[in-house]
Amino acid sequence: MKRREFVTLLGGAATAWPLAARAQQPAMPVVGFLQSGSPGGTAHMVAAFQTGLREAGYIEGQNVGIIYRFADGQYDRLPVLAAELLHSQVAVLAATGGDPAVVAARAATATIPIVFTTGSDPVALGFVASLNRPGGNVTGVVLLTSNLGAKRLGLLRQLLPKVDAVGVLVNPTYTVAAAQLKEVEAAAASLNVRLIVTNASADRDFAPAFALLIQERAGALLVAADPFFQSRRDQIVSLAARHAIPAIYEWREYAAAGGLMSYGTSLTEAFRQLGVYTGRILNGANPADLPVVQSTKFELVINLSTARALGIEIPPMLLARTDEVIE
Repeated sequence: MKRREFVTLLGGAATAWPLAARAQQPAMPVVGFLQSGSPGGTAHMVAAFQTGLREAGYIEGQNVGIIYRFADGQYDRLPVLAAELLHSQVAVLAATGGDPAVVAARAATATIPIVFTTGSDPVALGFVASLNRPGGNVTGVVLLTSNLGAKRLGLLRQLLPKVDAVGVLVNPTYTVAAAQLKEVEAAAASLNVRLIVTNASADRDFAPAFALLIQERAGALLVAADPFFQSRRDQIVSLAARHAIPAIYEWREYAAAGGLMSYGTSLTEAFRQLGVYTGRILNGANPADLPVVQSTKFELVINLSTARALGIEIPPMLLARTDEVIE
């Protein structure tokens, strides 16, 4: 072989080898993020999810892609959104924002790994076989918030012992709405409190719902656990302030937005753990072998500025139990 031919061949091989190596590199895995709420109302949850992924070794845009889909509180959109994510060939599907997203994800696939956040009992709802051994393709994080209605009503009573009529804002389309209401009704009977139940499942329902509370002379309000309400927290808090109704909510985010008080677990910690589990599954873990994580830290948060605006003095014993006071 002549020297010129050899050099030409060597140069061609040097060019071909990197191209071949690049062609053999595995494609970046893609995670689907399905959320019942809206992008604006869940930005801090997405950030916590990304933090958890980083802890597991994955950084969005560098070694993992994330496709986001938000239902904006319209639960009937979730099945279509879940199908879109699966069509994108995601490696893991994160179903967040409560039970409706998990139901839609499970209906869409029985093989792609699913990690969830839910405020309900995932065993009772049939999401997993057990908390320690989920089985199947599903695992996740339980926030234990949907069954805290009775506790929240008791906190309202401690704050406002003379109030004998309390409104309950419920989304009748939410999976566990009936179970939540039943629990609150039992607690109300033991506390000798009259409940005024009002429903909202769309933006147009909020104004009539609050009008009913005023008409029925509700002295306080319990906002039931619901992802749609969480995505509309600014609107609900604003209506409660406008009508001067003391209210208790499920998440700290309500109190931070100006709500009077909240009692529940930490959303940011739950979504961080969701990201960690997603990363572990990308690293080869089987969701069937990952125990469902249960949130154990409960936070009582009181907004003192809102209390002052409502003319409410927080009892010292209740204030002493508060985990965070927002000035």
